[in-house]
Amino acid sequence: MTNPVYLALDLPQLDPALDLARQVRSHVGGIKLGLEFFCAHGHHGVREVAKLGLPIFLDLKLHDIPNTVAAAMQAIHVLEPAIVTVHGSGGRAMMEDAKAAAANGTKVVAVTMLTSLDERDLERTGVAGDPHEQVLRIAELARTAGLDGVVCSGREVAAVHEAWPEGFLVVPGLRPANAAAGDQKRTVTPREARHAGASVLVIGRPISRADDPVAAARAIESTL
Repeated sequence: MTNPVYLALDLPQLDPALDLARQVRSHVGGIKLGLEFFCAHGHHGVREVAKLGLPIFLDLKLHDIPNTVAAAMQAIHVLEPAIVTVHGSGGRAMMEDAKAAAANGTKVVAVTMLTSLDERDLERTGVAGDPHEQVLRIAELARTAGLDGVVCSGREVAAVHEAWPEGFLVVPGLRPANAAAGDQKRTVTPREARHAGASVLVIGRPISRADDPVAAARAIESTL
């Protein structure tokens, strides 16, 4: 079985990021590169990480008018990402255009709701309902738009998997048992998320900030 763990490699300097990726490459299934990494290192940084031979997840959370998102998607064709994110709140037309513009073999997944948000945050932005309802609402919109799947919290992944059994479900904000939650508000363990239907488990600080990243990655891998 392919390792579902993607290391969130969101470090500001390229050499330490590459060093960390080399250390844990045997214990993760892919590398997630987010906005911080992409803004700091661009296409060059992505290509350097890709030399390790692991699938690349570009977590760019694209969110703009449909034409702009489609053009951005076309601009990253040369990087051959395995996964790219867009914001589901950008609407159906934006998601349709994003998928149509994506390279063959690239999975396009919609962010349903950031794992740093809770019900109060939703209310303050004018969104009615609780996080569970919002995640299912965006997941259904992504499904009808033809996307491959969604990004959601581990607390909602079981419900999304039930509603969309064939969906490719990415779960960030995971914390191993007894780990600090940090700025994440709706966390579960990697094992819980996997058993609930997650396709990909995104894990960052529990590995990248561990005293022994290799041991941390190996310990997480052993629980799946």
